[in-house]
Amino acid sequence: MRAFAVLAAAAVVVSVVSPLAHAQATRDPSPVAGQSRPKICLVLSGGGARGVAHVGVLKALEALRVPIDCIAGTSMGAVIGGAYASGMETTEMEKVIGGLSTEILFREKPPRQDQTIRRKLDDRSLLFGIELGLRDGGIDFPKGVVSGVQLESVLRQLVKTPGFREFDALPIPYRAVATDLVSGKAMVFHDGDLANVMRASMSVPGAIAPAAIGDAIYVDGGLTDNLPVDVARSMGADIVIAVNLGTPLLKREELGSVFGVTGQMINILTEQNVRTSLSSLKSTDILIEPALGDFSATDFDHLPVTVPIGIAAVEAVTARLAPLALPPERYAQLRIAQTTTPPRDERPIAEIRFRHLERVNADAAGAELDTKVGKPLDEAMLDRDLRRLFGSGDFEHIGYRVIEESGRRVLDVDAIEKSWGPNYLRFGLGLASDLQGQNTFNAAVSYRRTWINALGGEWRTDLQIGQTSRFYSELYQPLDKSQLLFLSPQVEVERRTLDVFQASQRIARYDVRQSTLALDVGSSVTKYGEARAGILAGVVDATLDTGPVELAPPNTKPRIGAYRFRAILDQLDSANFPRFGFASSVNVKLSSKSLGATDEYQRWDADFLAAHSFGPHTFHVAAKAGGRLGGDTLPVYDLFQWGGFLQQSGYPTGSLLGEHLSFGRLDYSYKLLNQRLLEGLYVGGSLEAGRVGSPLVPGNAPGLLKSAAVYLGADTPVGPFYLGFGVAADGSHSAYLFLGRP
Repeated sequence: MRAFAVLAAAAVVVSVVSPLAHAQATRDPSPVAGQSRPKICLVLSGGGARGVAHVGVLKALEALRVPIDCIAGTSMGAVIGGAYASGMETTEMEKVIGGLSTEILFREKPPRQDQTIRRKLDDRSLLFGIELGLRDGGIDFPKGVVSGVQLESVLRQLVKTPGFREFDALPIPYRAVATDLVSGKAMVFHDGDLANVMRASMSVPGAIAPAAIGDAIYVDGGLTDNLPVDVARSMGADIVIAVNLGTPLLKREELGSVFGVTGQMINILTEQNVRTSLSSLKSTDILIEPALGDFSATDFDHLPVTVPIGIAAVEAVTARLAPLALPPERYAQLRIAQTTTPPRDERPIAEIRFRHLERVNADAAGAELDTKVGKPLDEAMLDRDLRRLFGSGDFEHIGYRVIEESGRRVLDVDAIEKSWGPNYLRFGLGLASDLQGQNTFNAAVSYRRTWINALGGEWRTDLQIGQTSRFYSELYQPLDKSQLLFLSPQVEVERRTLDVFQASQRIARYDVRQSTLALDVGSSVTKYGEARAGILAGVVDATLDTGPVELAPPNTKPRIGAYRFRAILDQLDSANFPRFGFASSVNVKLSSKSLGATDEYQRWDADFLAAHSFGPHTFHVAAKAGGRLGGDTLPVYDLFQWGGFLQQSGYPTGSLLGEHLSFGRLDYSYKLLNQRLLEGLYVGGSLEAGRVGSPLVPGNAPGLLKSAAVYLGADTPVGPFYLGFGVAADGSHSAYLFLGRP
């Protein structure tokens, strides 16, 4: 029996070793020492956030000195594999990955600081959610929940050899798999811009918009070849080290939505092609399966925790990997060769070219770039340029590549205009309650037509109904391709209520109707702000809705005629719950009888807000001031209306009416958590002090007003949510409930 056992063991050894020996006898020379050895190809499967376990696999293979001669990957496997193939070391990868999160990777919009001032002003309105396309009488939807532009910017950080490349010329030969969305077939990329190819390979249908490369559009390669063993064979692999992360199916209770069902369908398709790949593995191949358990493919907020799991999975098959190890000196030489990247190309860019533009003026787009012809390419600057250009709202995707044409370096910007544009619909909602029976409701819809001419003219019309009903239409017409100067005619019809209080008791409510025409000329500094100067004309009609008859206004309709000036600066990272940045504005209105006004007066106001955060802790400093210029009093319809949540909390909303206003606020908030449907959940409080001078109702809070508030807030898909309570030093107090902007 003992002799039989020895013979059986010998047979097993021969069955494993003889294929290796045959491969070693027929191999191409080693790239380091010129000695024959088997060509080893690493195959990395897709798996979303689970794919960061591949970094642990690479670290463990390095510790064992197992050489990697080629890499084939799909989806997140294509990302990690591409970074490694381009020359990035695992320590660098861990540093980049450690700073990533769902928010950083998959923001639909670019950072708010990089958006144009016109899109930032949208944030101050009721509007929320995605912008729908309106074309040919129908409504079009975006191709994915996120555009992928921010994702691609992050992917460029993982590429050590930027620009268009033959993937066989990378430090480690490489292939990536994506799925052609038209033909439904797998596409194996042999060359291209590495970041673009990575992004194409991991464009999950319905979540990330498809990637356009050349004349084709691509989605996640996991649909067709999630574990591309066949690709590794085509690269000449003798031994395949396949890393399969698995695609766990959702449980029955997780299938209660269209998103769950769609995700399950993708998982099923992926698992089917993985089984085919696994069945093609040979006895000489090595399968590594990290035990990721229930770690979600969408959990991009805890990526580093999967790295040790990848290390442990390699350690479990150390006995099979050990025979492949190189001696320390040879392995060190190999890794030096594989991490040596070409020097930075300092040749100047000879031309900047935009492709695919049908509506957007290429000259106007080029004017937005700090990257200029005649200077070397600065990838970090160009990424900022493209984020800013994407912030205009005209594009569904922007990428680039650098190509050689007759010895000239050409920057080829691949700017894909929104397929659901150029006309858009957005909706808005605002709800407010003092939890004591006083409730307000506003709903809005906005229609925006873009690029109505070559200079980028935009026509926008808003309609709002509710506590404040409003019709507003504006033509925004740039006067040159840089869009530095613009002309803006506007028309507005508004009906609103004006409440008059004595102390905390409402004594009257006025129904105010106002119709105006305006013409502004201004200058826009793209993402920073704008300044306008113009004239305003119209009429105001106020009637007493409730209250004593003696408070009824005169039966006249004051006419409006004024010069006005407005300047806005906005560099906040969020309009709802800013954590960094600042914003300010200044408004001056000079009402003049020479322009047909009934009342001659001068009014001004200014405000400021700054935010800074330390981890989850955020501090805000805010101030607002205003008053009249000269000795003319302000008419009732143009007084400062103040009071309410975070603007003298404790007093009812709009209860403070006067000719002068000065106010300051310091508030603190703590970010409790992030959730998929909530950008943030916050708890906070504020300390406030202000003064409303020359009040409309004599005796109303004439001195320094002191108040404070506490609140729970959330950044929701339909706008900010607040539940708060305010108290004033004189004992006044109010509760607040907001959803959206009231």
